[in-house]
Amino acid sequence: MIWYPYAQMKTIETPVKISSAKGVHLYTENGHDLIDSVSSWWSVIHGYNNSEINDAIKEQLDKFAHVMLGGLTHDPVQNLSDKLAVWLPGDLDYCFFSDSGSVAVEVALKMALQFNTNRGSDRNIILALEHAYHGDTFKAMEVGDDEDYHFAFGSSNEKKRGVIHIPTEIPALEDAFGKYADRMSCFIVEPLLQGAGGMRMYDVSFLERARQLCDENDVLLIFDEVATGFGRTGNRFVADIVLPDILVLGKALTGGYIGHAVTVANRRVWNGFLSDDPTHALMHGPTFMGNALACTAALKSIELFERGNYLEKIKHIEEITRRELRGFSSDKIKEIRIMGGCVCIEVNDENDLVGFQKYAYEHGVFSRPFLKYMYAMVPYIIEEWELVKILDVMKSWYNS
Repeated sequence: MIWYPYAQMKTIETPVKISSAKGVHLYTENGHDLIDSVSSWWSVIHGYNNSEINDAIKEQLDKFAHVMLGGLTHDPVQNLSDKLAVWLPGDLDYCFFSDSGSVAVEVALKMALQFNTNRGSDRNIILALEHAYHGDTFKAMEVGDDEDYHFAFGSSNEKKRGVIHIPTEIPALEDAFGKYADRMSCFIVEPLLQGAGGMRMYDVSFLERARQLCDENDVLLIFDEVATGFGRTGNRFVADIVLPDILVLGKALTGGYIGHAVTVANRRVWNGFLSDDPTHALMHGPTFMGNALACTAALKSIELFERGNYLEKIKHIEEITRRELRGFSSDKIKEIRIMGGCVCIEVNDENDLVGFQKYAYEHGVFSRPFLKYMYAMVPYIIEEWELVKILDVMKSWYNS
């Protein structure tokens, strides 16, 4: 029996069975053609069944699929680490690989906390955002701020005593640093776009001020770009605009082919673990970190991103989205938000979205709204007519 995610198994509707996929299209077992509007949780940026990624994986598979990084290494992981060191901004040069975004966030938080422990500093407070979502492992849930996902902590939130949550407002940011800076190890954010917390968007000035305050108070700044990285906000990475100390990447890292993630540290953090003292080492090691097939897929995915001028594709997606939604409104809609390759229609009452997933299916679109949020985060290779169809289905729901 499959235990499906984010679902009450007693009342779950039968999932749609996919028999094949190509480009932005999912083909069901019964022959239905669905345009995927959510890129399989925002990861399949090149679409499905990309021949170049397929071929790269097949070539590596003929050599080997995986070897552990404990005492061993291989070309794909070395090449990907070298590529990221050159490709990412600043001195974000030191790559710790893992098998999912949640685990990569755990690694980032562990790095930040141990960085301070290694230098004899007792800083154990983490600053995070309201409505944050950083994954479903336990430390990631601690810095998250959405009870719809994190019932495991119960109502008291006692286990979150070391985490301070603030809104994306500069006065709240400055107030938090005024109160807690000398005990703060790090500030973790989803930069510019908060995904599962409701596709909330905020201004870069908040991040610029955060960078200043972190520098002034010796606090590490962590960007969780698992969802925002690789162009989703319209920027290659938000880290290109404001430079963090630790950057977390996942999802689109492999083009959505294989679960893989990386926590990338700057030189200062890296040097904080270099020591003759063995207890200063980062004692962490996911079994499938640096998986050869995943690294191979990631290298080819980055190549496609560069060669295909994807930032222009994303700009075009945003322009089409703004054009198609210009002047659109409904009494049911609270706000429409658009940024880069993301659009969100937030309704006043989540009951107004009940039935939309089935409606979209019947009109040839795969969508997965949640709570009060109807959204699209499409593959970047999408054609204009396919994107317009998705947006038409979203709009027509309010007249159905």
